[in-house]
Amino acid sequence: MTTSPPPLTRDVSTMSLIEFREAFDQFDPAGNGSITTNSLGDALTQCGAKVPGFKVRDICDSYKDGTISFDEFLKILNQVKTKNNFKQTIKPMDEAKKIHVQKGNEKGNSWTTHTYSEEEKLAFVDWINFRLVKDPQLKGILPIKEDGESLFKALHNGIIMNKLVNDSVPDTVDERALNVPDANGKLSIFKIQENQTLALNSCIAIGCYVISIGAQDLIEGKPHLCLGLLWQIIRIGLMAKITLKDCPGLRALLDEFESLEQLLAMSPEEILCRWVNYQLNKVGCKRVVKNFTTDIKDSEVYAHLLVAVCPEDKGPIGLEPLNIQDHTRRAEMVLENAASIDARSFVRARDIVSGNQKLNLAFVANLFNMYPAMDDAGEFEIIEETREEKTMRNWMNSLGATPRVKYIYEDLKDGLAILQLFDKIKPGCVNWPKVNKPPFKALGGKMKQIENCNYAIALGKEIGFVLVGIDGNNLHDGDKLTLALVWQMMRHYTLSLLTHDGKILKDNEIIAWCNTKLEEAGKDSKFTGFKDASLANSRAIVDLIEAISPGHINYDLMTPAANDDDKFLNARYAITMARKIGARIFALPEDITEVNPKMIMTVFACIMSVGFAKENMK
Repeated sequence: MTTSPPPLTRDVSTMSLIEFREAFDQFDPAGNGSITTNSLGDALTQCGAKVPGFKVRDICDSYKDGTISFDEFLKILNQVKTKNNFKQTIKPMDEAKKIHVQKGNEKGNSWTTHTYSEEEKLAFVDWINFRLVKDPQLKGILPIKEDGESLFKALHNGIIMNKLVNDSVPDTVDERALNVPDANGKLSIFKIQENQTLALNSCIAIGCYVISIGAQDLIEGKPHLCLGLLWQIIRIGLMAKITLKDCPGLRALLDEFESLEQLLAMSPEEILCRWVNYQLNKVGCKRVVKNFTTDIKDSEVYAHLLVAVCPEDKGPIGLEPLNIQDHTRRAEMVLENAASIDARSFVRARDIVSGNQKLNLAFVANLFNMYPAMDDAGEFEIIEETREEKTMRNWMNSLGATPRVKYIYEDLKDGLAILQLFDKIKPGCVNWPKVNKPPFKALGGKMKQIENCNYAIALGKEIGFVLVGIDGNNLHDGDKLTLALVWQMMRHYTLSLLTHDGKILKDNEIIAWCNTKLEEAGKDSKFTGFKDASLANSRAIVDLIEAISPGHINYDLMTPAANDDDKFLNARYAITMARKIGARIFALPEDITEVNPKMIMTVFACIMSVGFAKENMK
């Protein structure tokens, strides 16, 4: 009998899910996706659930292998929070630092209470002001004030959210497509809705996990949802350059017997911990950092870290803060040192002393991006993620792959992420009790992982994928054939949005529908297939968008596509406009300009799904 997977993500908001994942990861330093039963009590406490020791032991008795996955942890957390006997023991995470917001209808006596972190709000306000304050379109909006709900009001029209996406992943949004206020500062609610729809679909395209968030939530400025999405966008931008391509010196963080592939598979948190320890060792500090909570609270690590990375033209920085016994005053002095090299961001003294994991991670990531201070790693072949691999990774992460996929060939080798995705594209198809879960022991662990991979291949064949010559060993060994499976999953997921009489449409049916729409709208453009070279100018795509949503395309922004730069501008505009009308597109502009038939098919299919939705509304 097929059993649904244990995740209870539908019972928690996006922000809560992100916070719980970060709390869980603190007790999973190896990044195996599981914690030991010995850590359960501490992990629950970190999430605001103070459970008596005897109750924790009772729960642990059900996990004979001594490990608990994140999905199982969520299940435990939800069960604990709903049991009457323990309601009084549950306190919100960092209660003293949370702002409570009530929304509801007084007449109907229906109220919902959400909380958000004041510290995170202040940190994100600082970051947005710092990164976007010079943008001419935001003059009069920035800088955002720190008090009250100024941040959420500033996010109302969707412009800041879109620009922040571009700050994290450049060229995601063609800002020419943004709806901006008129001379009187007015912008209609319809135009605002379009901006927010574009923002959400752009967030999904860069790999944000957007669940239970709609454009209206952002328009209303629901704090817990806005902050949750802001953190995902900011985090993606901060972690984007923690790669071998951008910093070849990261190779020095590997142990003697570790490979470059293993480095690619490490979480950004793990890499940053290694980087901090590497820098501490350079200046003779014996401290070892394993997390960005308890290990940094006394500021000693930060004091030495700033000494290690400070460039000669900005230094020197000393260790005077360590002469101060009061931790809050010491933290403030450390941050003054950080300010002297323009690296004071995200954290305030109280965030260091309290061990705010999220904000301290952001502080260290920004410091790394500014001053990596790594030695020359010598000549070696850099393994660089291809455009197709990046697109597939973003797609998987947008569906909530847990833990997040960082490098496809390493992170899929145990089969778990693939099986999660199968359960997304065809709910209920995975028999979860049959799946082997981490941690995988040295003896026999490889076989358990391969069993999962073989199960994934079998599911693919049941659905109808073409998987000739691919087996579990290929997935486990990180073979390039892995991408063939992931692509077919993405294709199936995209086409599942298009059904007619219960059947998934085929490529020729999509082409015929698009050409019919173009002809009915009086457009001259048409195409014979997804390999048609004429598609490189993006004209057929924007014409189809205009046919579905008349009045949306500004043809003055379309170039003659006489050269590659012009083609890129057209493609970026086409993708942005498609997202603006509601299409969830993962393709990149280069996929269109180079006429990548696979990705172009997804573009037309996603636009077609919007067309179907509009027809059904009629």
